[in-house]
Amino acid sequence: MKYYNKVMLYFWLFTAIVLFIVVTYMGITEDFNKWGFSYVFVLIALFAFVTRRWMMKRMEKQIKILEEQESKKD
Repeated sequence: MKYYNKVMLYFWLFTAIVLFIVVTYMGITEDFNKWGFSYVFVLIALFAFVTRRWMMKRMEKQIKILEEQESKKD
């Protein structure tokens, strides 16, 4: 599961970067009035990256706390 989480974390970062480059290029070549709204998808991908990273760190802390509690019981 850890491997899957890492892959998905970097998938969202990669997606955000690629979308930013594509939308910027299309905005320059065609028109930002037409492509400007697509930056919303870049923000969504960045939000997914940040949320996933935050949740991964939070889960690691929770697992560590549970392991410490388990070792105190024994």
